Amino acid sequence: MKPQVVIVGRPNVGKSSLVNRLAGRRIAVVEELRGVTRDRKAVEVEWNGVIFDVVDTGGWLQSGSALEDKVSSQAERALDDASLVLLVVDSQVGLTDEDQQAARWVLRRQLPVMLIANKVDSTSQESNVWDFISLGLGEPFAISALHGRGAGDLLDRIVEALDSTVPLDADEADPDELRVALVGRPNVGKSTLFNRLIGEERSVVHDMPGTTRDAIDTVIQTPTGRIRFIDTAGMRKRARTEEGLETYAVLRSLDALDRADIAVLVIDATEGASGQDQRLAERISAAGCPAVVVLNKWELLDTESRAAALASVGDRLAFLGDAPVLKTSALTGKGVHKLIPALAVSADDYQKRVSTGSLNRAIRDLQLKQPSPTGRIRYAVQGAVEPPTFTLFCSGRLSATYLRYVERSLRERFDLGSTPIKIRVRVD
Repeated sequence: MKPQVVIVGRPNVGKSSLVNRLAGRRIAVVEELRGVTRDRKAVEVEWNGVIFDVVDTGGWLQSGSALEDKVSSQAERALDDASLVLLVVDSQVGLTDEDQQAARWVLRRQLPVMLIANKVDSTSQESNVWDFISLGLGEPFAISALHGRGAGDLLDRIVEALDSTVPLDADEADPDELRVALVGRPNVGKSTLFNRLIGEERSVVHDMPGTTRDAIDTVIQTPTGRIRFIDTAGMRKRARTEEGLETYAVLRSLDALDRADIAVLVIDATEGASGQDQRLAERISAAGCPAVVVLNKWELLDTESRAAALASVGDRLAFLGDAPVLKTSALTGKGVHKLIPALAVSADDYQKRVSTGSLNRAIRDLQLKQPSPTGRIRYAVQGAVEPPTFTLFCSGRLSATYLRYVERSLRERFDLGSTPIKIRVRVD
């Protein structure tokens, strides 16, 4: 396991900006608001041949609400695996009561700690950091995460403190790892399902829409292999999306969808499939990955309501084809065990390769059953997988209607389920 460098501190001291600076790219959502970061997010960093994870957290929050208690709990959990803790303070604001309480909270864990005085943008501001000596965490390290001042020296100090020689390829992504993104509207239970699947409270769960602000990755080992689950922020209509913070969260969700092998579309069964769910399904289809539909909160429905929920999925998401529809309760765990096998089947379909002989026999049979009036398919080959991609060599152009017939026939012939299929036509 890679060393874990956990960043903590009171809200709005620049923890996420520091994560972005150490990672060398904008990976964490940053906004000048209190409590933007809620879940903990690990980002891989390499410096001088040493690889470690920098873990962004919501930090320590004074108990004021159930949500803030859960954010603090996430930071507590991150410290359980910490090799080094970076306690970040704001040099421009100066020492606060919250800084002192956060320092006591960290010291109780008896872990290696570095005190980071952020927002030291120039040499003239360096004297501001000495007030923090009273925290009892040693000499403050001055840095400007926004401008990068002192970032290289800080990375040197981190590597020295870790005293680690992890090889550069220590945690390369498994090429057979399955990437699964959980997507859906806000407050449909994505984070509860995510936590249920990985067996721990990895995402903050609260009944306030928009709790998740970032895409959170966790890898688990299953009987079918490694699966990387990606919990994403809920996606709303553009007109209802707040500027700045929520826009970044949605962009992170779309990026997670683009790098996923399979998308799990989570729908609130008590509301059924909505127009927004339909648009999300269209976005999944555009990403070119298969989908599994999860009707969550199934336990809250009576018999009549269950029939209506299933009907809404059939009406609005018909273009997803034979995508499996699972009825679950993420809160109680009922039905969740069916998701892993469904993902394994979808992954097999997504990577399925058909022999040229079998493919051309299927092409011959479908043309005998229904010939095209505009051209004949001479032969076909499969050029790629993920998704299965077939090239048809034809004597003339084929209509869109006939191409849909070809796709449907190939899907049924080779049991391709709900996986997307790409068909390319070359006219000789």
